[in-house]
Amino acid sequence: MEISQKQINAVVALPGPDRYEHFLKKIVDREEVWGLHLDGWALAGLGENKNLFPVWPLKEYALLCAAHEWNGFIPKSLSLAEFVDELLPKLTRDKVGVAVFYTPFDLGVVPSFDHLREDIENEIKKY
Repeated sequence: MEISQKQINAVVALPGPDRYEHFLKKIVDREEVWGLHLDGWALAGLGENKNLFPVWPLKEYALLCAAHEWNGFIPKSLSLAEFVDELLPKLTRDKVGVAVFYTPFDLGVVPSFDHLREDIENEIKKY
């Protein structure tokens, strides 16, 4: 799926909570979540040993962040089931948060794992 630069710009310009809602709709509709990968997944360091795992609803949005400290990283998808059933529990154990819809200007929304899982389940019920 290709989206226009105009669409990308419009969505990226939305406030974090609106991007979060867009993320939920897209990942449930497409049944996939995107991250950045290069010999391991990209993490955003917040200092004091606190890391975030950035995720996006489409590869085009992930590509926007494949620069600077993530130069050379490429978008890689996970199925929605892998994300919910495997990655979220691992991130919980490792005490790594999730940054939903990270942008070059904003670290996105950082929900609790329970909140994110519940929001995904609620979105799935709409289908």
